[in-house]
Amino acid sequence: MTVASSLAVNRPRENDWRLFLRMIPYASRHRHLLLMAMVLLLPLSVAGAIQPILVGEAISLIRQEPNVYPFLQHQPLATGLNILAILLLFTFLIRFTVQAWQGYLVQVVGQQMTADIRNHLFTHLTSLAMGFFDRTPVGRLITRMTNDVEALGEVFSTGAIGIISDLFSMVAIALAMFFLQSQLAVLLIFLLIPTTGLIIYFQHRFRLANFRARDELSALNSMFQENILGIGIVQLFRREQFNQALFRQINQKYVREVDATIFYDSAVSATLEWIALVAIAVVLWFGGRQVMEEAFSLGTLTAFILFAQRLFDPLRQFAEKFTMLQSGFTAVERIVDLLNEPVEIQDPSHPTPKPVLTATPNQKQGEIRFEQVWFAYKKGEYILQDLNFTIQPGEKIALVGPTGAGKSSVIRLLCRLYEPTHGRILIDGIDIRDIPQSHLRRYLGVILQDGFIFTGDVISNIRLGEQYSLEEIKASAEKTNVASFIDQLPQNYHTPLRQRGTNLSSGQKQLLAFARVAIRQPHVVVLDEATANLDVGTEAVIQSALDGLLKDRTAIIIAHRLSTIRHVDRILLLQQGRLVESGSHDELVRQGGLYASLHQLQRLIPL
Repeated sequence: MTVASSLAVNRPRENDWRLFLRMIPYASRHRHLLLMAMVLLLPLSVAGAIQPILVGEAISLIRQEPNVYPFLQHQPLATGLNILAILLLFTFLIRFTVQAWQGYLVQVVGQQMTADIRNHLFTHLTSLAMGFFDRTPVGRLITRMTNDVEALGEVFSTGAIGIISDLFSMVAIALAMFFLQSQLAVLLIFLLIPTTGLIIYFQHRFRLANFRARDELSALNSMFQENILGIGIVQLFRREQFNQALFRQINQKYVREVDATIFYDSAVSATLEWIALVAIAVVLWFGGRQVMEEAFSLGTLTAFILFAQRLFDPLRQFAEKFTMLQSGFTAVERIVDLLNEPVEIQDPSHPTPKPVLTATPNQKQGEIRFEQVWFAYKKGEYILQDLNFTIQPGEKIALVGPTGAGKSSVIRLLCRLYEPTHGRILIDGIDIRDIPQSHLRRYLGVILQDGFIFTGDVISNIRLGEQYSLEEIKASAEKTNVASFIDQLPQNYHTPLRQRGTNLSSGQKQLLAFARVAIRQPHVVVLDEATANLDVGTEAVIQSALDGLLKDRTAIIIAHRLSTIRHVDRILLLQQGRLVESGSHDELVRQGGLYASLHQLQRLIPL
């Protein structure tokens, strides 16, 4: 099963009608424009149905046939033709004006709906738990946010409304044909039955092929995004040719699926073209015999030849729009699968009162307690097992252990990026599931090993969307000894930073991470290998600032270099997800256990 298909696993497949109804709320926000566009379909269809009748009347008038309208019978030929020409020109002007206006309104509604859906999808995506992003490649999500959303917008704009427009035209033409001559009308309508059956068959095949094509496009985008992000490793390990061959394979799969959609789309057009020619031939054969027998006039036959062409023109356009609609429904199905993805981590319905999280550090808050916590990224594969410990307010503890012991998982659970499989985590006696996420994450200040930088300037990367004045930002930078680095940048605090901070070194990005946490004055500070990217000199400068930041605050420090945590109050040693040792540095060394072995090893082989 592909990752894309796994998004919808164990969910019932929704039919086209239910998918269409899912889009109604977005369309209803712009119902005034939509209603106006629908009203304009009536004059557009009527004008199109009248035109063949006017041409037929002109032929009858020239031949002086008896079925000419009474108001033209006593007019001179030139005058009658002028009247018909003026009426025909008037219908063309109506169609031109109304079609342009209606088309504009439809596109406006489509673009606004697309924007609404994209906003909703982005909001939903940013609300999903980290576990969802662990199992879903970024390239697939980008495809759904871009290609699928664009195709989805066509469902209502060009697709759905266009099909309604074509139906209006076909109904108007059918009524006009019955008004003129019922036998030929029945004959042409009868030809629509097998045509409709063929279109439905081809469109069903197109839908399946289009779904597979979009799935392959997601895989293509995913691989492209992965290779761009990992371009350094690709070039260092000379994987260019291997990756190019792999990319060509995926690209060829995509081309094959697209070719299938083109085949079925072309089959619809060819079928309609052939049947339209058959319809005209039938009209000529049957109508010609009727004219020879003087059952009806040549003008009526001329009108029906035009009707035969115009009846199948909306059907041809209907089929083209139906193809677009099927592409849109494929996109809707993929978008709905994403919107149906449950938000696993949600705020409580009755949250803990806010004052609990806004107390000052002097009140000695910041107790953290893990009670029988079990956690697994995959079902049954536990990373943490029966974890029990308490961190007192203001206590500085260090989490250490071999790689894969679960240290970073402890931090992710504390920040509620993931939920414990069993057990609970409490801050100041309150279950973190009873605290709104925004308050919890303001209460915690986390500095990771890799400080992520957004596109923008230095100020925006410290603020991160919150309203801090430039003076507050400068004061925070001074307190963390980061100001000297910022002052060396070309435009100081206003220096533009490229995506992912490519114009900064790893150490400089880490310094900004210190500043962005310090300005928020958290109760609990978490350092996950926070000084790993700093040189010895810079680390010494930052360490003095850290001492001030950690004063009277609870601190959790993850470090591989045991020499950096000798002065913490307590060290918790994890092994295979279990807490195996606890105590100060000197106590653990004297015990002669795993910590002592790690300490001795690092003394022999310094990190």
